[in-house]
Amino acid sequence: MAQPRLIAIASFSILGDMLQEVAGERMDIRVFAGPNVDAHDFQPRPSHAEGVRRAQLVLRNGAGFDGWINRLMSAANFRGVTITATQGITLRPARSHSPGSHGPGGHSHGGEDPHAWQDVRLAIRYVRNIEVGLIAADPAGEGEYRARAAAYVARLEALDSWVRAEIAPVPEARRIVITSHDSFAYFGAAYGVRFRAPQGVAMNAEPSAQQVAALVRQIRAENITAVFMENMANPATLRRLAQEARVRVSGRLFADALSSADGPAPGYEAMVRHNVGLLVPAMLGAG
Repeated sequence: MAQPRLIAIASFSILGDMLQEVAGERMDIRVFAGPNVDAHDFQPRPSHAEGVRRAQLVLRNGAGFDGWINRLMSAANFRGVTITATQGITLRPARSHSPGSHGPGGHSHGGEDPHAWQDVRLAIRYVRNIEVGLIAADPAGEGEYRARAAAYVARLEALDSWVRAEIAPVPEARRIVITSHDSFAYFGAAYGVRFRAPQGVAMNAEPSAQQVAALVRQIRAENITAVFMENMANPATLRRLAQEARVRVSGRLFADALSSADGPAPGYEAMVRHNVGLLVPAMLGAG
């Protein structure tokens, strides 16, 4: 009789996809904040606490992104293997925003930007951390985990090269993008793109009239053509910004969550390709 699979929990959809890639079928993987769900504001239910109690492994991002999973683990007295995906990564400081941008219901990340997966090279660090954690939880699967991680890392290295090649033809002066919230700083630093956002790191941060006006002036002055929504953001602010600046919203990027299985970003690799496929023509003015 086959042994029951170990239960592994991922806090949100992007981590769940990475965990699945390395674990294969050896683990029963459960994702709490699923596709198109904002992990910043995720509200766990009692069933999630019970899920943690039954699990042997929990994968979290860390850096304050998914702090609710820490509370679940504490409440469940979790004693299994904990993987913090950002372990060993030098995190970028979160950009400062107007006072109150992380007010009631908002989210502070302790001064660190948690969105490290937007740099594919740092996503490879995520994968290596996942590999180590899986082996600790299930030593019998070490060979399979190492092989799957190596294959996945090779694909991500190729993906990183592809992103650089796609962005290379865009003149530096055109590499400016407006997004609905501030989650692409790692992508920008890695691939030479400047991102501006009317909202802070938290999805529900309300920008001031002065911030919106400053962005409108910048869009007009620099002829910025790449203006994007994100898959979970409230569209009202960005639509107002686009209307005042007389530009159109170029499409929908995926930042903090994957799409559903039948959407354009059902996995991490597909998410990166989808985003770059929208960004490049928009920066060039053809999007």
